[in-house]
Amino acid sequence: MDEVVAVLYGREEPLPQRALVDALDLDRRQGKILKPLLAALCHDRILVEDDEGYAIHPEARLLEGVLSVHPRGFAFAAVAKPPEWLAIDRDLFVPASALASARHGDTVLLAVTRMGHERVEGRVVKVLVRATNRVVGTYVAGQTTGMVEPEDERLAFHILVRREASCNAKNGEAVLCEITDYHPDSRNPEGRIIEVLGDPASLQVQTDMVVRKFELPHAFADQALAQAEALDEAVVMAPGRVDLREVLHVTIDGEDARDFDDAVAVEKTRSGFRLHVSIADVSHYVIPGSPLDLDAYRRGTSVYFPTRVVPMLPERLSNNLCSLVPDQDRYAFTAILDFDREGRRRAKAFTRSIIRSQRRLTYTRVRQVLVDQDPAVRRELKPLLTPLKWMGELAAELEKQRLARGSIGFELPEAKVELAEGDRVTGITRLERNQAHKIIEEFMLAANEAVAETFAEHAMPALYRIHEQPDPIKVAEFVEFGRGMGLPLPAGSASPAWFGRVLKLVAGTPQEYIVNNLLLRTMQQARYSPDNVGHFGLAAEYYTHFTSPIRRYPDLMVHRALTRLLAAKDKTRATAAGQAPVDSLMEAGGELSKRERVAVDAEREVVDRLKVRFMADRVGEQYDGVVAGVTSFGLFIELVEIFVSGVVALTDLRDDYYQLDEKRHRLVGKRTNRIFQLGDLVRVRVASVEPARRHINFDTLRKIEPGQAARPATDNP
Repeated sequence: MDEVVAVLYGREEPLPQRALVDALDLDRRQGKILKPLLAALCHDRILVEDDEGYAIHPEARLLEGVLSVHPRGFAFAAVAKPPEWLAIDRDLFVPASALASARHGDTVLLAVTRMGHERVEGRVVKVLVRATNRVVGTYVAGQTTGMVEPEDERLAFHILVRREASCNAKNGEAVLCEITDYHPDSRNPEGRIIEVLGDPASLQVQTDMVVRKFELPHAFADQALAQAEALDEAVVMAPGRVDLREVLHVTIDGEDARDFDDAVAVEKTRSGFRLHVSIADVSHYVIPGSPLDLDAYRRGTSVYFPTRVVPMLPERLSNNLCSLVPDQDRYAFTAILDFDREGRRRAKAFTRSIIRSQRRLTYTRVRQVLVDQDPAVRRELKPLLTPLKWMGELAAELEKQRLARGSIGFELPEAKVELAEGDRVTGITRLERNQAHKIIEEFMLAANEAVAETFAEHAMPALYRIHEQPDPIKVAEFVEFGRGMGLPLPAGSASPAWFGRVLKLVAGTPQEYIVNNLLLRTMQQARYSPDNVGHFGLAAEYYTHFTSPIRRYPDLMVHRALTRLLAAKDKTRATAAGQAPVDSLMEAGGELSKRERVAVDAEREVVDRLKVRFMADRVGEQYDGVVAGVTSFGLFIELVEIFVSGVVALTDLRDDYYQLDEKRHRLVGKRTNRIFQLGDLVRVRVASVEPARRHINFDTLRKIEPGQAARPATDNP
């Protein structure tokens, strides 16, 4: 029956019985059985028959969905556009026995088999689109046939690999395997190894595994590399460029920064400040439709791992010609912004330029000058003391203006992974954010807003960076949680200013990280679109990405659009900026938003892998942490001293029988009424670490009552 439905699904024209026999490759005996089967399908309103043949009935309970397979074998199917007849707005449950040959991530055709008030069940009729035919895993050698165990535990199968298809992989090595035959009648497909990655204990191999798992483009086309090598190094003045080499530009980045695509300068004026934000002019070198351009668009973004970077552009561009290194002339695109003393923008202008960075500064050095007032550093940087002072003053005023209009000041820490020789992780800390970070952030925000506003003023088609209104249902759920937690939430609608007031309530408390995360989950994802709807999180009417064309393709598109706008104003100049290598800005916005999300997920996974390996040597040690999540199977704990999280399983809470109070995000002891709630400070011990599954397990949990000091890590109770 499913084979018949699979053949007819998606066809615009009905098929007569004879054509169905041919499509199903049936012999004469099997063909005789087809007629009563078709009659039964018509009776059940799955098919409909007319003079031209058979077709899918308009009321057939068939759906398309994307499978998410649980490690225990069953799955849920997310339906993009649920029909009106679907009883509930939830994913369909698919039992393991009803998956056929479908795997995690596949887009499938489903037949609804059961509809209830709580759950809708279905079975897979046909795999419409395979999520992937390539799988990262570990090779297990055999006498004649080995197998690859997929690393993703949601892929609940092994891939059979014959010796001649093993690529000489050794037992236990990480490999990339291509599935060649899914064998619908067998649980385990067959495949061949196409790349041996190496020892999975190596941190570099772990990164390679993530690169292959997320299918990140990591090898440039030969034509792109050749084009990059052939680029002219000379920087010469040309019509349409302004010489800004005498403006005192500096770069401010982290100590381990790998590319320098922005330089800034601030001058004091009679009425306030003049800010120069100069961005590497990647568009000078990367011509639309060229091999370099096509490779960059395919990547969409650079991907930064603690162990390496997968760049959007070849190294000759990203680390050389487009890197604003000190004492070298560089092509740039400069935003020149005038502000009054209170940080209100009074004028804006844009130009292609040539600049010469005077100094490469780091966030640490700038902090030592402005915050620590370090005498030795101030002596060393004496010529820059006044410009740095102006930068600090302007950034402070810009921040005041931004927060006053309601911009949300999320404080979400990032992990800093410390690596040492010998392929070791020596620390996982929270990345420091100081005044120097804020200076660069405020200047980049100001430039991005000014460019976006200019596009809107001139009705210039371009990509905006948009952030839509938060989900009101999720906001209501947060409000319920916050009140249950005892937070005196402010009245009013969920405007950016309301979010800011909530964050102030928990600033500096153990609950700050949790509330920041929960509020962030109410938000829509920021994305790229030619339809400007503003940026909710920044409370900005206009926003785009202009400041990082070395590592983000949307910024390169914005530079090209700005070049076209400048050329339109000056009819005497021609432009080589051209169009992007896509049919429309809408298509580009969707694709580049997708590439950004893939990059973020890949970066997060590598950090998670390194965290697990760091904690593997710390089993038995105790740490203070914050309850960051409450579920029916246990508690998620975020450690205070190191940026690592793990789980306390419900079964390890042996002093009582705990029940989940889902609405209040807490576990309650049935006998003792003891409570573990989201945001509680606790003391835990590292019980075990499972590197393959990336799980860190804690136990011996106890609450730290208010007023008790946090203790350093120890291996003693």
